[in-house]
Amino acid sequence: MTQTSNETIFEAVGGHPTFTRLVDVFYEHVDQDEVLIAMYPEGHDLTGAKHRLQMFLEQYFGGPTTYQEERGHPRLRMRHFPFPVDFDARDRWLASMRAALDDVALAPLYDEIFWDYFQRAATAMVNTNSNPV
Repeated sequence: MTQTSNETIFEAVGGHPTFTRLVDVFYEHVDQDEVLIAMYPEGHDLTGAKHRLQMFLEQYFGGPTTYQEERGHPRLRMRHFPFPVDFDARDRWLASMRAALDDVALAPLYDEIFWDYFQRAATAMVNTNSNPV
C-alpha cells in the first residue's frame, strides 16, 4: 500500500473492500460490548449502522460521496447527541475500532492517519461527564 501523488487515502488503502472489513470487524466488537450495543436503537441488527459508518468513512478518506448524497452533511455531534456518550463509551468505541484497524493491518502511515482521526472524533462525541478522565 503506497500512495501515488494523485491517489486518495481511500484508494491507497484498498478502497471499498478495506472499509467493508474495517466496519464489519468494528461492529463485531460493538455487538459484544453491552455498553455500546445499548446505544443502537435497532439493537443487534447493525445493518443500517454499518452502512452509514462505511459510507461516512469512505467519503471522509477520499472515496465516493454516497454519504453526502444520501444523508447530507455528517453533523456528527448532532447525530450522536441523543446518546449519552461518556469517556467510558469513548474508550470502548476506540478499543473496538483499534481491534478493527489491527485486523485490516494498514501500512503504518495509514494506520496512524486513521487512528489519529478516530481518537479525535471519538473524543468530540463525548457529551456527558458521567465518567471524567
